[in-house]
Amino acid sequence: MLTNRRNVRIQWGDCDPAGIVYYPRYFAMFDDSTTALFERALGMTKYQFLQAYDFVGYPMVDTRAKFAIPNRFGDDVVIETAVTGFRRSSFDIHHRLLKGDKLSVEGFETRVWVGRDPEDPSKIKSVAIPQKVLDLFNSA
Repeated sequence: MLTNRRNVRIQWGDCDPAGIVYYPRYFAMFDDSTTALFERALGMTKYQFLQAYDFVGYPMVDTRAKFAIPNRFGDDVVIETAVTGFRRSSFDIHHRLLKGDKLSVEGFETRVWVGRDPEDPSKIKSVAIPQKVLDLFNSA
């Protein structure tokens, strides 16, 4: 399955007073990495694929991370992101943040493909991931 690699430089605003990345910032980096993975697989921007597949998004329903090595302002890291499993409307993502050749942080997400609830458009409801999306991931 497709793995996307993204280079990231740790910014001053990512860090806490101790000078290391404040842990919620990793989740923002991972969210950006999920978007980059889908953009690469589908060949269009997030704005474009939200329109093309007529859905609202893929909110996170479960997440966790394991931290091994701290990162600091100015560090250059690589984030590898891959879908590890698709189901009818949900999927799992695995992120690996590498500092040099060492694993620094691992992130795990479960997300759900959602559209507007036809009975109440102010709510969202899980919908099946389109077969074309699955095909694009499998062929990438």
